Amino acid sequence: MKPVLILQHMQHDGPAYLARWLSERHIAFDLCDASAGQAFPADMSGHAALAVLGGAMSANDPLPHLRQAERLILLSMQQQLPVIGHCLGGQLMARALGARVSTSPAPEIGWQSMEVLDDPHAQDWFGPPGPTHVMHWHYEAFDLPAGARLLARSAGCPHQAFSVGPHLAMQFHIEIDEPKLQCWLDQGDPSWHDALAQHRLTVQDKASILAQASSRMQAHQQLADRVYGRWWAHVQRHSAL
Repeated sequence: MKPVLILQHMQHDGPAYLARWLSERHIAFDLCDASAGQAFPADMSGHAALAVLGGAMSANDPLPHLRQAERLILLSMQQQLPVIGHCLGGQLMARALGARVSTSPAPEIGWQSMEVLDDPHAQDWFGPPGPTHVMHWHYEAFDLPAGARLLARSAGCPHQAFSVGPHLAMQFHIEIDEPKLQCWLDQGDPSWHDALAQHRLTVQDKASILAQASSRMQAHQQLADRVYGRWWAHVQRHSAL
């Protein structure tokens, strides 16, 4: 089978648990990192699926690699190559499909609760309906594209995930692992302090994030196992056609 294409936008926003999940299953992948000066491919002819990672920039920023990511998203969807988007990646999926990306009703930073909807499609991706905690770090959010199915929501941000056929967009970071989280916390975020002062219900400080990581990371990665497993099942079904 052809490898998975992973698009990275920032130096400190690599595939983390996604890379581990793929490697443990001996699934080949190509990582293209725009922050390292690597050009994204012109098309999807060499790949079986597409994963788009996050980044601190806005999906609306006039950056050539963001527009190329959107082109690859659309090409993948047209060819029924399953796409999965993480935070900025999900926002780029929404933009590519004609939906708006704008300031989130509330920024979400840290371990925040989201509600999996009581819908078979939502449960197929995320398990039983109801609340679950996921790792967030975003100031903007996507509207729902035409034809998309809403899968999850939160009090701070009503559109947490949507699907379009075999394609999944998420507003959160299901790919997080301990080293990546620690790197984010060490690097800091210039907007974090102001967001913390203004949005105490949806933005956590460093101590809170670290304190909850030890109790939440295992369940979070079990959820990632489910999400990536469903996504890969779609890849395998398409490849068998």
